[in-house]
Parts: sequence; structure tokens; C-alpha cells
Amino acid sequence: MRLIQLIVLVLFYTSIFGQVLKVEVRDAKTGDPVQNVSVVAYSETYDSNVTFMTNGRGIVILGKKISSLHDSVIVIRELSKYRNLEFSHPIYQNQKKDIANIYASSGLDTILLNIFLQPIKQRELREVRLSAPGKVDTVYGSQKLGVLDFEIFSGGNILLLLYPRTKDKATEISYYRDTSIVNSLTLSSPINQLVRDYRGNVHAVGVDFVHGIQLVDDSIQTAQVPLEYYVKYLAPIIDTTISKVYVTNYNPLYPAFEYYALDKKDSTYTMVTNVRDDLMMTLYRSEYKWVDVRTKLWAKEKEIETGIDAEIWVGANYFTQSIYWEEIYAPLFERNDSIFVFNYPKDLLEVFDDEGNQLKKTPIFHHYQRSKTGFKRKLIQDYMTGAIYAVYERAGISYLGLLNISTGEISEKAKLNFKYIDQIKVYNNEVYYVYRPFESAQKRYLYKERLPYNFGKAKVNQGTKMSIETGK
Repeated sequence: MRLIQLIVLVLFYTSIFGQVLKVEVRDAKTGDPVQNVSVVAYSETYDSNVTFMTNGRGIVILGKKISSLHDSVIVIRELSKYRNLEFSHPIYQNQKKDIANIYASSGLDTILLNIFLQPIKQRELREVRLSAPGKVDTVYGSQKLGVLDFEIFSGGNILLLLYPRTKDKATEISYYRDTSIVNSLTLSSPINQLVRDYRGNVHAVGVDFVHGIQLVDDSIQTAQVPLEYYVKYLAPIIDTTISKVYVTNYNPLYPAFEYYALDKKDSTYTMVTNVRDDLMMTLYRSEYKWVDVRTKLWAKEKEIETGIDAEIWVGANYFTQSIYWEEIYAPLFERNDSIFVFNYPKDLLEVFDDEGNQLKKTPIFHHYQRSKTGFKRKLIQDYMTGAIYAVYERAGISYLGLLNISTGEISEKAKLNFKYIDQIKVYNNEVYYVYRPFESAQKRYLYKERLPYNFGKAKVNQGTKMSIETGK
């Protein structure tokens, strides 16, 4: 009889201590998962409180490690002694949850707890009218050629990528100075976009080749390299300082990457920071479960051939084509002697010195509630002043939000005049963009507007675009 009682007692405690508490935290209005929520578990005597953070899927799991679970589990041996959970986040109302009775009432090994946080009512950012309301200056316009893309050089001179009828036939590059075109060059194959490398040099990216462009005595000179070579050896270089070269292993088809600093003296690499979208990574790798057997066999063959996981092969070739895929975004900027990485998946603005040493981390939340704010997941920098702006769009109207690098907040927004503008860039406190009136026969013109700021000149990295559009 005592043996039976002992067995029952052991089974009871095993069921209690073996339980896992899975907490999912979501936005009460949108239902979206909320990451980086601080979760404090309070014990009965408040002498062993523990604090956790939700992951990219808004999930935190408390309990014993179970190998069958794919989620990372926070190991707590005596889960049942914790009586309350408190949830806090800078842009959501704090919430407490009593969990004293959920262990006994549930006979399941994994207990699911859903928490919905109410957003804090935030003040609307002040919209700033431009210095000359309603006044827009036309920089370049033609009845024969439309503007596909452009880049601004030091001194305000502009390189234009032009097309005659359709955007996929852009072959003409023109050097525009003051109020007229100084020189033009017609390439043999269409160009998709203009990009700048880490030195500020402009490159015209085509389907198979990248044309390096130089201006010599107002004439346009080019030298072409294969696109594969440019993407592999030149595009990964983000910035360079006196002693360091900053590179990245970013791949637009993978939801994680790192920034590295290469020491020019001894050619050693040091990782500066890593960026990883946990939610996207989980969906990315789980795509392997749902594809057909033939695709799984193909992925396994590629794994044997290359050493890269079969799940990654399926994710890169199939999940990236779905409506759920979102390319990871965490740009790097330089201003004077500091380097800024906007690590959006971690809700952090990471600041480094020019040697790659981290100076501080600042929480950022201006990328939350994108459906409401209109944040386009795009930051642009004034190549003259170093000021950084976040691009917003609501009902077709674009706004530039001035980003305070000390606090990570958007202090105010400047409203632009036209709807559905394209190729927004900022230079010397002026915003340039391409626009064509709706249902108009007019070609795409290049316009500019004066921003209500007067920032001075700064040392700025000209920057490499992290994603190269190849047209393939």
C-alpha cells in the first residue's frame, strides 16, 4: 500500500514539475506578436524572481527543457512555485497575470497562456510644413525621357538614369549640372538601378554586368565587371575607416546576417553585431515540413553537395516566394566618428566607434504598428549633413521623420507635397524624388523640396545598398 502511495506521489510531482508554460504575447488591437516584452516571474516568497524576454514570435517558454520542443525553453526546476507574471514594454500598458492555479487545473504537459497587451496612447508626431508650402522645384524634366533613378554627387551635381518608353529599357546615363545636361552616355544593355559603393562611387547595375561610372572633365567613363563579381566582392563592403573595413555577409534570401570589422593591419575579422529575425527564421526553416517528397529529396542532395542545411535550401527557394516572407532590414550608417546599426529585430540602435567598439545600445520602437504609422522599413541619410530620416507613407502621402540618434525616437515628420513619389533621397537639407502625375502623359520628372532644417556638413559614409535588384 505504501509502495502504491509512493508511486502516486512521484507521478503527481513529476506531472507538476514536468509541465511547461508557453506564454504568447500579442498586441490587443492588431493581434501581432510583440517581441522583447519583459516577463518577470514572481515566486511565492519573492526571493527568487526571474526575468525573461519574449522572442521574435512574442513567445517565452518556462519549465524544464524538453528535447521534442523546437522552441527554446527557459529552464526553471520548480515552475509551480511561481505565482505571478508581470509583463512590461515601453509602448504597451503593463499587465499582471495570476498563474497560481493553472498548474493544478491543467493536466497537460504544455500549458498555453495567451496575453494581450494594450498599446499606450501615444501623442501624434508633429507634422512639419515645408519652408515654402506648395512650392516644388523641378530639377529635371523631359518630354522624351523619363527618370528611373538618380544619384547626387558632392556639390549637388546629379547622375540620371533615363528611359524612353518603359522602365525596363533604361539605357541612357546623363550628367546633370546646374540646370542642364552636360554629357550623356548610352549603354548597350538595360540598367535596373544606380547604387553607390562604400567610397561613394556610382555603379549602374544591369542584368549581367555592373558598370562603374567615373566623371572625368565632365565626361562619363565606364568600366564593367560581372554582376556576380560585384555582388560577391564589392557589395559586402559597407564602410571603411582609417584602420577598419566594415563588411557584411548579408543575403536577401536569408533572415539573418552579421556585420564584421576587418583590421587593415593584420587582416583579422571581428564580428561587430549580428542581426536575426527569429519569427521569420522559424517560418523559413519550417517550410521544409510542407513541401513534397521530390523537393525534400532535391534539398537533401543539395545539402550533401554543399553542406548547407536542406531546410535553408527549401526556405530560400520556396518560402521567399510566399506572401509571408519579409526581407530582413537593419541598415548601418556612419556620421563623423560613430557608426550606427539599426537592429530592428532586436529593437535596438547600436552605436560603435570607428574601431568597431560598442559605445551604447538604445531601445527603438518607431517601427512598431506599421499599419498605423505607415513606416516603410526604410531609412535614408543626408549625404552632406549626416541626418537620418525614416520614410513613412499614409494614403499615398510621404513623410520624412527626423530620427534622433540619441534617443532613437522620431521627433517630428515633414510632409511632402505629391502622392506616390519614388526614389526618395536627401542631400544638403533638401529632399529629391521622382514623380509623375496620376493618369498623366507626362514623363517621370525629378523634383526637390526644401526641408525645414539647416544642419551643417558632417563626415558621412556614402553607403552600399544592402539589396541589389538584378532584374532576374
